[in-house]
Amino acid sequence: MVKLRKYNTAAIIATFVFMPKKKTILVAPLHWGLGHATRCIPIIKALLDHDFEVLLASDGSALLLLQKEFPQLESIELPSYNIEYPKKGSHFKWKILMKLPQIKKTMDAEKSIIKQLVKAGKIQGIISDNRFGVRNKAIPSVFITHQLNVLTGSTTIATSKIHQNIIKKFDACWVPDVQDSILNLSGKLGHLKREEFPIIYIDVLSRMKKKVVPKTTDILVLLSGPEPQRTILEEILKDSLKNIEKSILIVRGKVEKEQIWEDYETIKMVNFMASEELENAINASEIVISRSGYTTIMDLTVLEKKAFFIPTPGQYEQEYLAKRLKDLGIVPSCKQKKFKPEKLNKISLYKGLKSLSHPATNFSELFTLFERK
Repeated sequence: MVKLRKYNTAAIIATFVFMPKKKTILVAPLHWGLGHATRCIPIIKALLDHDFEVLLASDGSALLLLQKEFPQLESIELPSYNIEYPKKGSHFKWKILMKLPQIKKTMDAEKSIIKQLVKAGKIQGIISDNRFGVRNKAIPSVFITHQLNVLTGSTTIATSKIHQNIIKKFDACWVPDVQDSILNLSGKLGHLKREEFPIIYIDVLSRMKKKVVPKTTDILVLLSGPEPQRTILEEILKDSLKNIEKSILIVRGKVEKEQIWEDYETIKMVNFMASEELENAINASEIVISRSGYTTIMDLTVLEKKAFFIPTPGQYEQEYLAKRLKDLGIVPSCKQKKFKPEKLNKISLYKGLKSLSHPATNFSELFTLFERK
């Protein structure tokens, strides 16, 4: 006769009832090009590895990119800041200033959505990459930025102070860079002379890994950023490079439902690439032409690439980063309207981007913020 094992039904039920529920962290990058979204990818992966649930939140192509990278995760659409570049870079600052009422309205809408999510118990922590209204006093809220100082020419002191006052409202500020005052990527953007609030340097963030592979592309062009400047640069580069006897690939930086490959003269073009495919493409390229966006600089640093930068006209941040790296003898650059293929010959005279000597990001320590009650 087989003896039936006795189970303590009450204990089993109690185990399931009182089993601690995973905390859900909202990750919300700004939709301003794709850089804010892509640099959140390693953070999202780390959260999942550390047994957190993740709720994605953004808008436009930034949200679409994250949905493609993490199709298993739930996502919500946030209101858009609707930031566009003017055709003339000199008008950029004034266009942003004119947008301030709209930005304030978007921030208020973000706060309302977050309040509802917190009240419903849907999220227990927040990581906001430059979304000003994505925070809540009831749960740990983190702000990610590489711009502690916001460069805007004659109004830099005012815009930096405004930005810093917003950051102070968060529980923590994570800067994706090293703390070293000299050997760093962000320069004065991410390093204050005097820190008036807690800053945690979380090292260089990138979804990329360096691989030693055969070089199959002579020139890789990475386009990104808001319109109309993304399209303007695409047309300039297509026209400039079409007659060069080299293998050229342009990744247009337009995240759409389907990947589309096409040819323009001798140039191969694709609207977008997912992380792994893009990682392979960059590793397999001899040189890279791109904007001097901070996330792109971090990616190319990790991959130790030779590059040529064309900063977005009127965007002080990119102009500063391009000039700094040029002055340091790391990467050459030029203004958009002055680009000529011959300028690429200067790349060999520069050191190129190389990975900084630093430990990997200690996500276990960073995430202790979300373990508080």
